[in-house]
Amino acid sequence: MTEVMFPARVMGNFVDTLSSEVGHDTLTAVLLKAGLPEEWAHAAHFSALDDARTALAYSRLQAALRTYYGRGARGIFLRIGTKLWSSLLDEAGVGVKAQSVLIRGLPKVLRRKPALELLAKLVGVKSGDITVHSLDLDLLFVDHVSATASNQTDDEPICFVTLGLIRECLFWAVGQEHDVEERACRSLGAQQCEFKITIGG
Repeated sequence: MTEVMFPARVMGNFVDTLSSEVGHDTLTAVLLKAGLPEEWAHAAHFSALDDARTALAYSRLQAALRTYYGRGARGIFLRIGTKLWSSLLDEAGVGVKAQSVLIRGLPKVLRRKPALELLAKLVGVKSGDITVHSLDLDLLFVDHVSATASNQTDDEPICFVTLGLIRECLFWAVGQEHDVEERACRSLGAQQCEFKITIGG
């Protein structure tokens, strides 16, 4: 079994975006109610953690928010995923920025898969943690590690931040909305979390 890891730099962005979305006081209240450390409301806290401990915090924080907000958590997480894409790209290194320019220079029809591969590079820790596959005309984004769903069980897929990231990444790449569905999730007992992106008619 692969050790679940999540990049501390992405976690810092996630916490900042979450805090601006729900408010710092509300985030602190969520942590208090869930018995989680109050310092988790501060992005800087995660810069000192390794990627394995960050993954655990990412999973537990999202679980606490789902408990606090119920069904309303989905919309919050989708919005966070949408905003997270821009901040990750803005703060990326020179190599990633150069790659993003190359992607935007491709014909639209050829941009989607490399854009998703760029997203995989930004939110994965190791090569192969997240893979992108062609399904005839459609695409499949596969998170083999899935920090969100680590040690979680639910009656529906829960990786809404990832879903928001995928949607925004594709909108950035080609300027149009896409139908993205999480069709397998580790919270439901699957081996990996799979997101189908419908492109074909």
